[in-house]
Amino acid sequence: MSHDCTSAPGLRRQGLAAVADERTRALVLGSFPGERSLQLQQYYAHPQNQFWPLLQALWPQHLQPPREDYAGRCEWLLARGLGLWDVYASCEREGSLDSAIRAAAVNDFAGLRRRCPDLRLALHNGGESFKHARQTEALGLVAIKLPSTSPANAGWSFEKKLQAWREALSGHGLL
Repeated sequence: MSHDCTSAPGLRRQGLAAVADERTRALVLGSFPGERSLQLQQYYAHPQNQFWPLLQALWPQHLQPPREDYAGRCEWLLARGLGLWDVYASCEREGSLDSAIRAAAVNDFAGLRRRCPDLRLALHNGGESFKHARQTEALGLVAIKLPSTSPANAGWSFEKKLQAWREALSGHGLL
């Protein structure tokens, strides 16, 4: 029986690089990529995660590139002033649940802030991410807690999530 070392308990996992540039005004911060995202090296790669469909619903007039065109999707986000990252640079975790995260190292928010001079807003995608709101606020960013787009957040309907995300983005001039 072979074992996939990426699911071994205690194994340190490395997160994904930030998707951000000089156009980034708001940063969507998740906690740490799930298994599918780590395998594909793509943010929000799980087909049941509502992140990409939710953002398409926010900008229906701008068609998002297909799932297979991840680089195109990232450019699509950047063109709207959004960046992507996670609060944790690395951690130990078995599976994809935030509750399984152990020994996490936080990303260098100050370094990213220097690279993105127009960054003003931290959109925390879920409660685990929002635990780090003080760190993003310390950099002069407005921190907003949004309902997680994860399939594990089944208590919120797509419509209810969409309403919360729409209010946050429109309230800060991004829609």
